[in-house]
Amino acid sequence: MSNLVIVESPTKAKTIAKFLGKDYTIKSSFGHIRDLPKKDIGIDVNDHFTPTYVVEGADKKKVVEDLKKAAKKSDIIYFATDEDREGEAIAWHLKEILNPKKEQIKRITFHEITKSAIEESLEHPRDIDMDRVNAQQARRILDRLVGYELSPFLWKKVARGLSAGRVQSVAVRLIVDREREIQQFEPKEYWTIDAIFNKKDVPSFTQEDVPANVPSFTKGGIQGGLSLDPKNLPQGYFSAKLQSINGGSLDKFEIGDEKHASELLDALKDAKYAISRVEKKQTKKSPYAPFTTSTLQQEANHKLSFSSKQTMRLAQQLYEQGYITYMRTDSVNLSTKFLGDAQDYLSKALGKEYTLDKPRFFKAKSKNAQEAHEAIRPTEAAQAPEIVDGGLDKNQHRLYDLIWRRAIASQMPEAIMDNTSIDVSTKTDAEYIFRATGQTIKFDGFLKIYKAVQKEDLLPELKEKEQVDASKIDPNQHFTEPPARYSDASLVKALEEFEIGRPSTYAPTISTVIDRGYVERIENRRLKPTDIAFLVTDILVEHFKIITDYKFTAKMEDELDEIAQGKLDWEKSLNDFYEPFKKNLMEKTKTLDKKDLTEEATDEKCDKCGSAMIIKTGRFGRFLACTGYPECKSTKPLGDDGKPEQAETTNEKCEKCGASMVVKHGRFGTFLGCSKYPECKGIKNIEKVTGVTCPECSKGEIIEKKSKTGRTFYACNQYPKCKTAFFAKPINEKCPECSSQMVYGPKDTYKCSSKECKFTKDAE
Repeated sequence: MSNLVIVESPTKAKTIAKFLGKDYTIKSSFGHIRDLPKKDIGIDVNDHFTPTYVVEGADKKKVVEDLKKAAKKSDIIYFATDEDREGEAIAWHLKEILNPKKEQIKRITFHEITKSAIEESLEHPRDIDMDRVNAQQARRILDRLVGYELSPFLWKKVARGLSAGRVQSVAVRLIVDREREIQQFEPKEYWTIDAIFNKKDVPSFTQEDVPANVPSFTKGGIQGGLSLDPKNLPQGYFSAKLQSINGGSLDKFEIGDEKHASELLDALKDAKYAISRVEKKQTKKSPYAPFTTSTLQQEANHKLSFSSKQTMRLAQQLYEQGYITYMRTDSVNLSTKFLGDAQDYLSKALGKEYTLDKPRFFKAKSKNAQEAHEAIRPTEAAQAPEIVDGGLDKNQHRLYDLIWRRAIASQMPEAIMDNTSIDVSTKTDAEYIFRATGQTIKFDGFLKIYKAVQKEDLLPELKEKEQVDASKIDPNQHFTEPPARYSDASLVKALEEFEIGRPSTYAPTISTVIDRGYVERIENRRLKPTDIAFLVTDILVEHFKIITDYKFTAKMEDELDEIAQGKLDWEKSLNDFYEPFKKNLMEKTKTLDKKDLTEEATDEKCDKCGSAMIIKTGRFGRFLACTGYPECKSTKPLGDDGKPEQAETTNEKCEKCGASMVVKHGRFGTFLGCSKYPECKGIKNIEKVTGVTCPECSKGEIIEKKSKTGRTFYACNQYPKCKTAFFAKPINEKCPECSSQMVYGPKDTYKCSSKECKFTKDAE
């Protein structure tokens, strides 16, 4: 009997082929085989939201032709696409295109690509689940309706090239709201009194031992006049913080200024100190649950500095090669087999003390978690990262290492901590208590495998009533910090908490808002909204509340879940949304004026014609424009403070008219423009040099450039004659192994620019 197995990716097909015999032909659909048309909405809203699906592109048509030929030769067709709604929909689309007989159709799924999992799925085929297909169709149609109908409104009323989306616009709103919190934040001053004490039986070094040139409030230290470092104290020393005065705990803002702090310092001068309380207790730290899609993206961002998109791409590769289970899941369950295998591995590798008497189970946080599915885990518990090292590239291995450690650690004992709290008291004009806390790891437990941020602070052995000396007492000024901008990790967490989207949509959503110019990555890979993001968000919040409403977006996700469970008709769900949405859109299209939405009056006058200037917001940000347009086309850039930036003159002369050139700002960054614009339109690029000669042509220099999407890259300044380019900044060095150009790598490293070469070294 001839069997055809169809999967989505060639890598997955190659892995499955290892486990099936000659009676099976494995083919790939290369992702979605058909979709809604790119150049048309493709949905008949007057005929039950009927979609029109097309196979677009020569490549896809060739795949269809190949699959049809293979299907004709096959007795049974196994649709082995992924087990989520997207995979179910791909299986259905393939069935519709191939049109096999009913008895030929077999749907199989597996959460890991292993021999046993595939054989089991072949023994238990099922029908294509049309409820899940309809849920995917409903999502696709809903997103298409919002995008295709709302985006043209933004083009017409704001600027061309803008887009809106059901999940995308809510994500942008989250980022904009956070940025406004930061802008409106007012720092509040507060002070702390920090001390370093030492036991009587160790050498004491006070302020008198330190040379006079040591700055105020850093005096005090050990041999040679070095200041004491609270993070690296000599034996017998410990840090403490003023905790209470006359029995009352100090509020964070109680010491509000330098004057109050100085008064306290004066009161503590020459005081005698003694230990008034020593408290020791043992605490336990439990391991984390194995990864879901959301927690994997968050932890990979924290620990590996991977973006959500990068994490999911690497996880997909690991899954398709058979190293991990399916990576789109909100379950924290582990299979019985894996639980047993994990204990066997731990017993052999680490010893009985690192095993559990019975498995540890976790409860999913998501209310719609698919408990029948599994968490993300390695396919084999005993396949430690060092064993698979040769089969993976560097980043694949780093992610596998993280997944393996998290899953194995979840089945290990708790870590046991010894915590100590010590109070140091003195009485002068009042009773003052300083508090020191320390922690040591008594038994590392799961921390042996999964290194969490666990700080150890050792305190010297101290007894109640024991006298101690104050080596150093400092008043330290602090200011409250604004909330941090979102990172990929914190945005994914927020999307999950608001129930916006699903595990499979987090990474694409973040990529989309960056690609569409609403958000940019800045220092530490944080997400900052652009000017246009503020304007579009404000328009959508005021005039299309339903699109940016957190609760509504979460409600739609619940409805999609209900459709997948067969509890809700997908056409009704679409109709309930679309009718009021379309009515509101038509009304706003008629009544809203572009000038009212995008222009703001100012007191600024045009340098060229004297007309008033207004603030406009275009796709690439805010700027000043002359109201005399089109007769006068004068514009001015606005600074971060919202005020006009003064033209920056240069010594460069215009090649066209000989006038001075000034620094100007455009959509792709700064450039030189003729000071006589618009009479003369001479321009010249400002090259951000790297000092690296082009390794290909040896004539040009590698300079910093920006792509149309705003991404920074590095290319030869002899373009288009030389098209050499790098996405990482190059250094003046060649790879010692393959002689390719070396570039900056992650986390203070240099790496080879060749994809085939894996050479890296620490940055100098």
